[in-house]
Amino acid sequence: MDNLHAPTIPSGPSSRPAQNGQSIQRTMGELQHKKADIEAELRALSGVLDSHGVDMNTPLLTRDGFPRADIDVAQIRTTRSRIIHLRNDYKDLMDTIEKRIHEHFASLPEESTATPEPAVRDGPPAAALRDYVAPATLMEAFAKVNTVADGGPAAAAGLKPGDEIRAFGYVNASNHDDLKKVAECVRGNEGAQLIDL
Repeated sequence: MDNLHAPTIPSGPSSRPAQNGQSIQRTMGELQHKKADIEAELRALSGVLDSHGVDMNTPLLTRDGFPRADIDVAQIRTTRSRIIHLRNDYKDLMDTIEKRIHEHFASLPEESTATPEPAVRDGPPAAALRDYVAPATLMEAFAKVNTVADGGPAAAAGLKPGDEIRAFGYVNASNHDDLKKVAECVRGNEGAQLIDL
């Protein structure tokens, strides 16, 4: 245990593509949604560190070299590790988005040679049809509300028994970790609206 600061605890799935050369081609909308999810999770994890009164560089050892007793060293190390992974994923994602934007504008015809498109008589112009993006499908529900305490935050938010939870901040069906991530998200986003029914 030479360096207590080095993250050694697994931090969950990564958004990086598979290493076997098969990368999944995502739409810009999916990339933007993934970007928003990572940003939300980073904010929540930062809130977890703030709740302990530490940051990414706060020493976790006493002057004698023992783990500090006034903080939850294991949770802080796990949180820091996840933040490091997410920052790397975020950088890769932003590189992909930037590349896609450059490819999109490089594929557009030059406007000086383009002729105006004739209007379609009984419908939207052809440009509007070409740029149409189908609405996103609903995310898979990962939890169902059994009861709601009267006067509590859930009741104030409009939750009712039987409602299905599809997203809770950055938490969704693919990453909820048996609802542990929901508690983590609540700690990091106290007072913010997080539920998507």
